[in-house]
Amino acid sequence: MTCNEIGTIVVDCAVALHRETGPGLLETVYEVVLTHDLRARGLRAERQIPIPIELRGMAFNEGFRAAIIVEEKVLLELKSVETVSKAHMKQVLAYLRLTGMKLGYLLNFGDARMKDGITRIVNGQLD
Repeated sequence: MTCNEIGTIVVDCAVALHRETGPGLLETVYEVVLTHDLRARGLRAERQIPIPIELRGMAFNEGFRAAIIVEEKVLLELKSVETVSKAHMKQVLAYLRLTGMKLGYLLNFGDARMKDGITRIVNGQLD
């Protein structure tokens, strides 16, 4: 399955979840249910995956965690905030660079309409 095909399923599941719950819940609630929904669609989805860092000859897993990684190809960062900031987008791009993944989604469940809360972020060229 390609990154774009996975992305389509992610967006479908996120929109359906948001329609059901609306905004205002904690990020962890959306994370648990979205992971369940992705798995129900036959995808491998893992929560709270440590993002390894190598710096100055040291390798460590402290500090950074991806909310959800799907099929080891697509990284999801979930928010439940009024407004997504540039820092949130930079966070997803940094995670993509650190993992070597090419596609990430910043999903803000705090928006009134989920379609306004979806930001697709590409690191380099998709296969």
